[in-house]
Amino acid sequence: EVQLVESGGGLVQAGGSLRLSCAASGFTFDDYPIGWFRQVPGKEREGISCISSSDNSIYYEDSVKGRFTVTRDNAKNTVYLQMNSLKPEDTAVYYCAATELVAAGILPWDEYDYWGQGTQVTVSS
Repeated sequence: EVQLVESGGGLVQAGGSLRLSCAASGFTFDDYPIGWFRQVPGKEREGISCISSSDNSIYYEDSVKGRFTVTRDNAKNTVYLQMNSLKPEDTAVYYCAATELVAAGILPWDEYDYWGQGTQVTVSS
């Protein structure tokens, strides 16, 4: 059974940090690029970062560039999203997702094959 499980969300004050984890099982993890998305009620799911299967290519959406860092540990089948200098507008449910496709950039959410259940991140002002 394919599973992606996010953890590490929570409530943090503006300027604080959180590290999200995405643990994968049930598929050949190191063959798949992994994306991070976030969604707030009433808005479309937004791609904020992705990392290639080999860790050689990493992309960030402009609003998180310089504040968020994505890494992966293929030995642990886990991808991490380190989020620093958090802002209230970062409040959302955060998802990780896996895709078979390779692209120079963050693919739209509907190009991803497997999804986690999401973890809530709330940043208070």
